Amino acid sequence: MHAIARAAGAILVALLLAGPAAAQTPTLTLDGKVKQAQHWTLADLRKLPTEQVEVSYLGEHSTVKAHFTGVLLWSLIQAAGGIDDTGKGLELRHAIRFTATDGYVVVGSTGEIAPDFGAKPALIAYERDGKPLDEFRLVMPGDRRGGRYVRGLVTIAVE
Repeated sequence: MHAIARAAGAILVALLLAGPAAAQTPTLTLDGKVKQAQHWTLADLRKLPTEQVEVSYLGEHSTVKAHFTGVLLWSLIQAAGGIDDTGKGLELRHAIRFTATDGYVVVGSTGEIAPDFGAKPALIAYERDGKPLDEFRLVMPGDRRGGRYVRGLVTIAVE
């Protein structure tokens, strides 16, 4: 009986030392119609070329103004080898699905972020107002409402 109690106590101590699940390192996956699926941690993203945007959008209760730092979504698609498609207008033919940890999903298009077309500086942010974020965040400058400012972003799928 004492051996079982000691084993249970050792397991409990190990779980407490490991910390809560929220302390796990978030990972962002980019897959779908890209040449090579990619996975990044926040530390990985901080090593890539940085962009900054000032945004203002309507939140649930008021206007939100913020300064975000991160990596352009188009740059991440290029890091994955680009869109896995051929032919004329390939930048215009694909949707992008963004999924958060809570199951929230929004959609954009490759045409709106492609440099030769919409050139919207969609950003995968890792910092807000000079403070590091503990999760990935999609930032869509120019959107009038904040519905596509996705917190807890975990998957980007080019479709």
